[in-house]
Amino acid sequence: MFDLLHPGHIDVLRHARAEGDRLVVGLNADASVRRLGKGPERPVRAESERAYVLAALEMVDAVVVFGEDTPLELVRRLLPDVIVKGGDYAPDTVVGAAEVTARGGRVVIVPITPGHSTTATVERLRGR
Repeated sequence: MFDLLHPGHIDVLRHARAEGDRLVVGLNADASVRRLGKGPERPVRAESERAYVLAALEMVDAVVVFGEDTPLELVRRLLPDVIVKGGDYAPDTVVGAAEVTARGGRVVIVPITPGHSTTATVERLRGR
């Protein structure tokens, strides 16, 4: 989702970049974020703004916005060798993992960076 970019996101992106020759970031469209139940005020930043910020990062080669609830179709189209997700996932819960590993690819889980989450940031900004 990469709503409000924070150090935890940067850690995941840095690890992801180190795993391959190119880093393509799949980004949930605004409608997808709302359907996923992140709350009525999310995303904080519009998909075009989120994509712009991600694309400006030196480690990112491309950003692809997807409108589905999961990136499965994107994974099927791109056929990546590696999928990288944050530590709030387990390898067996990563969408597209079966497709990638069936072709000899890998799923990498990057540990969560303690003390950083978009939800916590939004709550702090609200004074909660």
